[in-house]
Amino acid sequence: MQSTQDIKDSPLADAWAELQAHAAAGEPLIPNAYRLAFADPEFLLRREARGIRFQLEMLKPDLDQTAAGVEHTVVVFGSARFPSLESAQEVMAQAQASNDPQALKQATQGLQGAHYYEQARAFARHVSQACKTMTASERLYICTGGGPGIMEAANRGAHDVGAASVALNIALPHEQAANPYVTPHLSFKFHYFALRKMHFMMRAKALVAFPGGFGTLDELFEILTLVQTRKAKPVPILLFGSAYWTQLVNFQVLVDEGTISAEDLSLFHYVNDAEQAWAVIRDFYKLAV
Repeated sequence: MQSTQDIKDSPLADAWAELQAHAAAGEPLIPNAYRLAFADPEFLLRREARGIRFQLEMLKPDLDQTAAGVEHTVVVFGSARFPSLESAQEVMAQAQASNDPQALKQATQGLQGAHYYEQARAFARHVSQACKTMTASERLYICTGGGPGIMEAANRGAHDVGAASVALNIALPHEQAANPYVTPHLSFKFHYFALRKMHFMMRAKALVAFPGGFGTLDELFEILTLVQTRKAKPVPILLFGSAYWTQLVNFQVLVDEGTISAEDLSLFHYVNDAEQAWAVIRDFYKLAV
């Protein structure tokens, strides 16, 4: 007996078709006990279903990256506030024309930040270009938080050489959209910071921390803690911009006060330019690229 049904058809799709029909007709979604549980947004967003949402945020990006062949990443993070050089120069020109002291101060800060933007872009370009010659199973992909600033710069560097890059974005009260240089099918959005940070570490073969604020410090110290406590394998952890990092954090004080061991200072390296950062990673893994 010959069936006319497509083997790929799934009756589960009907549940989503029902929701789409409501949306298309402009009808409000009324809580419905008869609706399938996984197609019931009100149910999935209940506090008691938080564990299910954790699982979904863990599973979806993992499956999609695996399907795309992304197994190894170089994570780049840093300030979302640093502009590109062209943007910073434009702002400076406007500030000089206005002769406003506050505007000039902000424009000067913007130019300082633009240096790191351009270095992040150059670094990502180095990594992405070099990794084009690697086999698919060994290739390193740039991965960022998907936002503006340093994140945009790194995604842009990969985009410059036609390479794919990953973005792990976060839903914030002030909506943060993915920057325009992210590879669309590798752009993921998270609600939970914890799950997002776990995904950063799952595929990371190196992490590069550019100057940044609270978010950058949060990510950096969590990574250092995971490696220090051997919850994660040792990977190159690079602090880009030694002048910034040594002024911000005196790690030697932690050794002097006995709160960390002297050997813990070897968990990270200071770097000051894109070529040096890539060389540290390349030497760590003995890459012939």
